Amino acid sequence: MQTEAKPKLEALPDLFYSQSTLAIAKGLIGQWLVHEVGEETLVAKITETEAYLGTLDRACHSYGRRRTNRTRVLYGEPGHAYTYVMHTHCLLNVVCEPKGQAEAVLIRAVEPLHGIEAMERLRGLPAHVRHFSDGPGKLTKAMGITMQHYDLSLQERPLYIARGEENLTVNSSPRIGIGGAGESKHYPWRFFEANSRYVSKFRA
Repeated sequence: MQTEAKPKLEALPDLFYSQSTLAIAKGLIGQWLVHEVGEETLVAKITETEAYLGTLDRACHSYGRRRTNRTRVLYGEPGHAYTYVMHTHCLLNVVCEPKGQAEAVLIRAVEPLHGIEAMERLRGLPAHVRHFSDGPGKLTKAMGITMQHYDLSLQERPLYIARGEENLTVNSSPRIGIGGAGESKHYPWRFFEANSRYVSKFRA
């Protein structure tokens, strides 16, 4: 874990979100997820993501061009937050591709960098424990991210993605926990920082 020195924060530009979904999923590794909560600025390095490639991807919520109140944001502007609840946990996704294409990247894990005491209060655990933020529900709890952030731009305060570390070693694997997605479960669309302990334990 890095120090508590407050980092310089610069939101990722529009150009970043003009890339393909797979490029964004890989490119998010090492970037900083930032949430301003009251007077606290919480910052965490993104260490793990998964890409979901829209209407032809059986693991994606928009598969078959499904449109519901939950998925409407997927058909909107790239760079916005798609939050949804699974098993009582709120999960954070980044909407990708031009309007109507309905693709997204799930942020699966982060490494706490700044505002760690506030994260510990939100999470109800000390940040040094092994599984503090190595899962999509764990990280949103630690970062104070809720359904209130649905469809917010991730380029503006209070919740945004900032430029972080460059030139990290990034590995890939099949995505996690989508056993019912047919052939899609084999696609290597999960990306993670090599050798980070803030990464989900792989399970098919």
